[in-house]
Amino acid sequence: MTKRVSKPGPKLRFMKDQEFEDEAALLLAEYGNKHGQVAGPPIPIDEIVELYLELHLTFDDMRALFGVDDVHGALWVNDRRVGIDQRLEPTENPAMLGRYHFTLAHETGHWRLHRHLFQRKANQLTLLPDNVERPEYICRSSDTEPIEYQANRFASCLLMPREMLKRAWHEWRGGMDPFYLPDLREESGDNGTDEMILENAVRPLASTFQVSPEAMRIRAEGIKLLLRKREASLF
Repeated sequence: MTKRVSKPGPKLRFMKDQEFEDEAALLLAEYGNKHGQVAGPPIPIDEIVELYLELHLTFDDMRALFGVDDVHGALWVNDRRVGIDQRLEPTENPAMLGRYHFTLAHETGHWRLHRHLFQRKANQLTLLPDNVERPEYICRSSDTEPIEYQANRFASCLLMPREMLKRAWHEWRGGMDPFYLPDLREESGDNGTDEMILENAVRPLASTFQVSPEAMRIRAEGIKLLLRKREASLF
């Protein structure tokens, strides 16, 4: 059997945190200029993908297509097609709405940030049988490579814009006071993991933005609305 070799593509550019915020805000502004400004949550990610970016969205049996169980999405750049695993289809599986939105926003991140990187990676090539049309990006839940981190960061900024989230937090909490993990643990009496306690605290806001509690927890921690410990006082 001939071994399949993939030459390295262009080097992935390092991006600062603010660049993800800016890129996501730019896409929202572009969509707003053409289809109406997005005033509040949830972000219309389906419309952004299909109406503005004009990508074709399909639901596919990723397990059957790729032979592995953890592929949530794929992007066919030349075909302008985004494939989402059929197990995330929200009308059939309403509990997966948040995961579906994040996966779609993740693929949008690849489209906006990475579609110029046409060279596929060798480990991705080996995932597909020879008769399968190969996507440029295959997104697996087990993948921790930098390109996947970048797509996740973009998705988080797109679905939960910083200022929009802060406004929603203020309306919800009556101010900008953060949640502190020790307080939440004491008040709830919950013996669960730190992540579970924090996710339970922001579950109502996750519902407002139509994202998963995990995604909201990560985003809220990133902008200091969830804190795992109190900073020591100087006095």
